[in-house]
Amino acid sequence: MRIVAIGRDTTGPETELLRRYAARLRPPPELIALPDGHGSPVEIKRREAEAILKRLGAGDFVIALDQAGSAPDSLGLAAQLARWRETGRALAFVIGGAEGLDGAVIGRAEATLSLGRLTFPHLLARAILAEQLYRAQSILDGHPYHRAGRPTR
Repeated sequence: MRIVAIGRDTTGPETELLRRYAARLRPPPELIALPDGHGSPVEIKRREAEAILKRLGAGDFVIALDQAGSAPDSLGLAAQLARWRETGRALAFVIGGAEGLDGAVIGRAEATLSLGRLTFPHLLARAILAEQLYRAQSILDGHPYHRAGRPTR
């Protein structure tokens, strides 16, 4: 499993959170951090798409993070993760830059996933994705990390 993301790999609390959850995943995902594109918004997206597509393997099952993607709850994501794993292909989650993902990347993806309608800094999106993947894996493994019930008043 890989996370292919635009934006440099930095130090800081977001990166530490990403590393903490990534280390809990089996196998831990590889982070591929690619530089931000430069130029006009259209040119930035095109350049970033070129860099992303070069890092995807021909057999990868690509999941693009996009606001227009499906926005499952944690149980739904666990079910999706199980289906994606059943393909037997390497999973590659793609996070775009500030301008979003180019249509070429969306077109290459077999699935699109939204973290919700809120906009997150890209370093935080990486950490949220890793935590949700760990939560989905925990659900699939029957681990009590995820608590499905809401507290009652």
